[in-house]
Amino acid sequence: MTLPPERSKRAASLAAVAAFVLVGCGDEMQPTADLVLAGGRLVTLSEDEERAPAEAEALAAVNGRVVFVGSDEEVSRWIGPDTEVLDLEGRLAVPGFIEGHGHFWGLGESKLQLSLESASSWDEIVAQVAAAVEETEPGTWILGRGWHQSKWSAPPVPGVQGLPVHADLSAASPRHPVLLTHASGHMAFANARAMALAGIDGATPDPEGGEIVRDANGQPTGALRETAENLVAGLRSETLEWNHVRRVVGIAAEESFAKGITSFQDAGSSFELIDAYRQMADEGSLPLRLWVMVGEGNESLAESLSRYRMIDRGDGFLTVRAIKRSIDGALGSHGAWLLEPYEDMPESSGLNTTSLEVMKETARLALEHDFQLCVHAIGDRANRETLDLFEQALAGDRDRRWRVEHAQHLHPDDIPRFAGLGVIASMQAVHCTSDGPWVPDRLGEGRTAEGAYVWRKLIDSGAVVTNGTDAPVEDVDPIASFHAAVSRRLKDGEVFGADQRMTREEALRSYTIDAAYSAFEENQKGSLEVGKFADVTVLSRDIMTVREEEIPGTEVVYTIVGGRVAYRHPSASGPGDG
Repeated sequence: MTLPPERSKRAASLAAVAAFVLVGCGDEMQPTADLVLAGGRLVTLSEDEERAPAEAEALAAVNGRVVFVGSDEEVSRWIGPDTEVLDLEGRLAVPGFIEGHGHFWGLGESKLQLSLESASSWDEIVAQVAAAVEETEPGTWILGRGWHQSKWSAPPVPGVQGLPVHADLSAASPRHPVLLTHASGHMAFANARAMALAGIDGATPDPEGGEIVRDANGQPTGALRETAENLVAGLRSETLEWNHVRRVVGIAAEESFAKGITSFQDAGSSFELIDAYRQMADEGSLPLRLWVMVGEGNESLAESLSRYRMIDRGDGFLTVRAIKRSIDGALGSHGAWLLEPYEDMPESSGLNTTSLEVMKETARLALEHDFQLCVHAIGDRANRETLDLFEQALAGDRDRRWRVEHAQHLHPDDIPRFAGLGVIASMQAVHCTSDGPWVPDRLGEGRTAEGAYVWRKLIDSGAVVTNGTDAPVEDVDPIASFHAAVSRRLKDGEVFGADQRMTREEALRSYTIDAAYSAFEENQKGSLEVGKFADVTVLSRDIMTVREEEIPGTEVVYTIVGGRVAYRHPSASGPGDG
């Protein structure tokens, strides 16, 4: 198979670095390292002994890349007067975690909004908004994120479809427009002031792919499902202000570093936002490695896509080579597109949020411009339609690495199609354990058992399965998602589909080398090998060997990006607890 030009160039570059290191190791011309890690247990995930053993004690980095992996004794020759030496004190070091599907901008912005995740009732949320009203000028938008009706202690009263009505919220905030985004990101709740600004009333039609939830009299309740939330969210669209961009990027990066993430696969950004990332990458101020999917409509894609394909810009900190589309909504909002109706809402089979004709044109543009196509598909109907689209568009080409984002609920007949078509299953293990308590309510016990979050079946069929958190839908913490992958254990201790667990090595691969593969980046990152980026995560416990119940207590000690310590836990100088 002939490599694309950028991959051929990258492979040649890595070969040159490796050759330099192998030749220089034994003579006086060998450089000293910028960073040395020693005294640890390195799980490298290397399959090439010449570039790194499968396990090691030490690592050296020069100019942001790994130049040595091996023993403590051997690494000493790389240490000079200016080398930063980190004694890992027996701790586990792994390839830097790659967030396989998240929303980088959304993660940063979510930290500037009301946090609604812990609310156990609608009344608590109304109280949070009321408190915010007291602290802001009238007319100021009040934004929040994270509520989930299935996690409340009791259904709201009054309510429609298990969702609240806006009366109490509107009374608490008569002069402030309010928009509260569902935990899934696929539904929002607006107060009367926000709906008035958007022109939403009883006569407003549902937008294509969305629903304005209405009461028995046909009046909007405030709940806006799928594309209907854009009727209000669109009011806030404005030109990005540079200081705000830097602030949001900084917040998102700091949160990611604290969780051990060195690369972030961003699931949909506008061209305007990509312009900001490009400027930061060019000036060397983009702190985290970003791999970005373009989240624009077909008209905009056709006009601008050719100017936005970039690989490893800013010394490997920005790549844009994928398109993001959503064919359905979320299971939690009853927006996932199903082959059969919902168990708890039999009048609905979910929503097709982007028409198949539009999706076909997106696929054509992706092929024309050599972009990966990444399709959000959660319901079994959405996944089947997406696989059908891929099969038709790819025409037997299994090397494009197109992706299904989420792949949460599959019909059994479609599970082997991922491997057969060379399609990546970009999943988020923590969704399984977060959603598990209410998934059978939506799908019924039978459909849940045969096709919900079935990464074991996908892996066994030969598919590549990657991991992530969909942040800010979930905490961006890879440890929580790793634990979910290997345990499938819910908060109450129940195990949700035990036969679908990953092994620990599979779970680690899903967050490292397999995630890199899903982005055509396996030659640059994902394992600790000579020539690759020196991106490393050091953990307080050995998640590959400790008891399963000890995994969630693991902390990140160091996050290292390009041979630079980006995060250092306050306890870093102390002994490991693993």
